[in-house]
Amino acid sequence: MPTKPNLRLVPPKGEKWKVPGRKSNRALRTKEYLTPNEVEKLIEASKCNRHGHRDATIILTAYRHGLRVSELIDLRWDQIDWPKANLHVRRLKGGVDSVHPIMGDELRALRKLHREQEAKSPFVFVSERGGPLTRFAVAKMIEKAGKDAGLGDSVHFHQLRHACGYALADAGHDTRRLQSWLGHSDIKHTAKYAELSAKPFKDFWR
Repeated sequence: MPTKPNLRLVPPKGEKWKVPGRKSNRALRTKEYLTPNEVEKLIEASKCNRHGHRDATIILTAYRHGLRVSELIDLRWDQIDWPKANLHVRRLKGGVDSVHPIMGDELRALRKLHREQEAKSPFVFVSERGGPLTRFAVAKMIEKAGKDAGLGDSVHFHQLRHACGYALADAGHDTRRLQSWLGHSDIKHTAKYAELSAKPFKDFWR
C-alpha cells in the first residue's frame, strides 16, 4: 500500500484573510450615517411598500431611539407606557437600558399600528403570519427603501442608529446624555458622533 508523501508546512505570511471581491464599507459608502433629510426620504419611500405604515414606523422608531436591529425586532408592546408616552428601551450587546419619551408623531404611528395589528402579538413589528420580523426581512426592507428613495443600493439598518447619534450631537446635546440615550457602556463609542458635528466650526468663516 503506497504511503502518502510528507506534507510540507508553510509558515503563515501574517496577512489577514478577506472575502474575495468584498469591498470595505468605506469604499461602498462615503459616510456611515444618514442625515435627518435622508431619513425623511427613507420614511416616505417605505410608505409605498405593501406594509407601508409598519415599515415607516420601523424606520422612525429605530431612528428616534437609536435601536440596533436586534433591539427593534425584539421590541414588545409592554415596553410602551401609553399614558406617559414613554418607551422602555431594552439594550442588547451589553448596553445600558433607559426610558425614552415618545414624540407625538411616533406615538400616533404606534397607536395606529397597535389598532390595526390583525394577529395580536406581544411584538410590535410582526410579519404577515403574526411572528416577529427577522433581521433579514428588516434589512431587505431598508435596502429597498434606500433604492426607492434615491439613496443608492448600500443603505443598511445600522445607519439609522448612527443617524440618531449624529442628529442629536449636531443639535448640541451633551456627550454624556447622548451616551445614556444610545445605551453605550463606554463613552468612547459616543464621542465619534460629536466629532461628526459641524457645530464646533460654525463661526470659522464669520
